[in-house]
Amino acid sequence: MAANAETMIDIDHLWSIFGQGEQAFAVHQDLCLQVQRGEMLSIVGGSGTGKTVLLRQILGLLTPGKGRVTTLGRPAAELCREGASARVGMLFQHGALYSAFNVLDNIAFALREQGGLPDAVVREAAMVKLQMVGLKPEHATRNPADLSGGMIKRVALARALIMDPPLLLLDEPTAGLDPTSSDEFCDLLRQLHAELGLTVVMVTHDLDTLFALSTRVAVLAEKRVLVSGTAQEVAQFDHPFTSTFFQGERGRRAMAPPPVAAPASA
Repeated sequence: MAANAETMIDIDHLWSIFGQGEQAFAVHQDLCLQVQRGEMLSIVGGSGTGKTVLLRQILGLLTPGKGRVTTLGRPAAELCREGASARVGMLFQHGALYSAFNVLDNIAFALREQGGLPDAVVREAAMVKLQMVGLKPEHATRNPADLSGGMIKRVALARALIMDPPLLLLDEPTAGLDPTSSDEFCDLLRQLHAELGLTVVMVTHDLDTLFALSTRVAVLAEKRVLVSGTAQEVAQFDHPFTSTFFQGERGRRAMAPPPVAAPASA
């Protein structure tokens, strides 16, 4: 990592503690992690390792039992204050669209809640984001129930980006998508990451997504970040989880180089 890189997220000896007294238990203990501007960091780990809990800590939705979480240079708890959506965008696993709102109103929600802008300006901004994620103007009046899984993901992504945040958090961004839709969504994320200069942190169990997008991977195990590095580096780390996750059939297939096309016959 470059010495002058800007730290977007700094997690310093985090303890995530639930319950009280004798019933208390820690999901994370002395967990340390930094994310630098421009990274696309994937967080992986087994069930119960606290991947989504870590996203909630970064968003300031949970209070550390011990340690410190700093997001965009300020305590993460401050993100819960007014205007937080201008700093961090969040894409939920299943989209979490408002079923009573149409597509345009879902995308515009955070901007409209801020107040102070004419409705025409809000609608225009939402339409720009709609087209940015590859949807057409005629999709703006559809309801979430009328959308495919891939379209729901795109609308949710547009909503997460409506305030032009520098940091984007993704929880299982390709979960539930067929292989073609998943590949197309990865292409879209890669494009927006480059065009908008985003820093991206995503939780994913999908190896194809991980290898397609990640500049770095962090493995959660034993209540901490066990190892971080490129996907290829992490795959070689000697631990039961990494061996099972990366060296199984799906992992070997995801890491395999693409097949070389046969030369065209004369």
